[in-house]
Amino acid sequence: MGKALIIGAGGVAGVVVHKCCQNSGVFEEICISSRTKSKCDALKEKLMGGKTKITTAQVNADNLSELVSLINNVKPDVVINVALPYQDLTIMDACLECKVNYVDTANYEPVDTAKFEYKWQWEYRERFEKAGITALLGSGFDPGVTGVFSAYAMKHYFDEIHYIDILDCNGGDHGYPFATNFNPEINIREVSANGSYIENGKWVETKPMEIKREYDFPQVGKKEMYLLHHEELESLALNIKGIKRIRFFMTFGQSYITHLKCLENVGMTSIEPIDFEGKKIVPLQFLKAVLPDPASLGPRTVGKTNIGCICHGIKDGKPVSYYVYNVCDHQECYREIGSQAISYTTGVPAMIGAMMLITGTWNKPGVHNIEEFDPDPFMEELNKWGLPWIEEFNPVPVE
Repeated sequence: MGKALIIGAGGVAGVVVHKCCQNSGVFEEICISSRTKSKCDALKEKLMGGKTKITTAQVNADNLSELVSLINNVKPDVVINVALPYQDLTIMDACLECKVNYVDTANYEPVDTAKFEYKWQWEYRERFEKAGITALLGSGFDPGVTGVFSAYAMKHYFDEIHYIDILDCNGGDHGYPFATNFNPEINIREVSANGSYIENGKWVETKPMEIKREYDFPQVGKKEMYLLHHEELESLALNIKGIKRIRFFMTFGQSYITHLKCLENVGMTSIEPIDFEGKKIVPLQFLKAVLPDPASLGPRTVGKTNIGCICHGIKDGKPVSYYVYNVCDHQECYREIGSQAISYTTGVPAMIGAMMLITGTWNKPGVHNIEEFDPDPFMEELNKWGLPWIEEFNPVPVE
């Protein structure tokens, strides 16, 4: 039916590639591209022999002319961006020039500023609309499935949703004293930034890890979680009717918190370049180089994740509470495609989002966040492709 160009060859990209090949009725052909072509070739070698035709290419996703040349050569129906968030705008520029649909899993952030928001990508709305192509923003899990969950709740159970708490629990154990389950540079920038949430239409900023709660997660157990800033708060506050407050919480173990604090105290999480033996290096990028590669964590990670949304609002004038979540087992993911659950829960929705565009199930030119589309077909596909969801109608609220 269609062809996808996948940009990136890390842990999430590996999941996207596997899932596209499983879904060969939609993805008849894929091209895997990255700065390091050998990584693309290794993915191709694992999956050759199936119905999906696989090619590979080398590309520098910071270089517009290289991207345009690659897209014109491959002629995909959709570009799936699972590279770095710093490269979102360049890839969007290339898609505009070539008039090709675009999907990503995380919003743009500048290399030199630990700040991520949608304004840069939302500025492309009119240009994508005029070009007759779609940019689907945030088709991972959070952002991504959490937006679909919220839209599904709004469509089926609420007239207005007043409060949303997004809870991201990783109950997995990889055995290392300190490691990150996705790109260390992006993970640490996110966690060490100030927290924030939206209340009554205004941003409320907190210090990093200032607000802590404990929650008893189904199938995982009691975990400590911390309020963070997260990009989907920004779009959901605009797109879900009736929002008064929306927050995002993520769980962290004490070992992670202790190590992160020590690294911060000695300057290893800094994104400011320093001089070292006559060269400029960024401490956080050096730290990334010495930490375990998230793609290597699959065989040693045990336990489960639980990610979902707790919504409170009204229906027919009466109060309603609703919790929808997915539980994903690290070892089951590894047995299926050689991935740990964090990459799996991001890569599967990226494939589904691309499928929505290729099949025309979602067809709305412009730049759109995922909750702006009909959630029902996406929710149906989650059950088919490894991320089944569970509903509760009397959840314990987050105080």
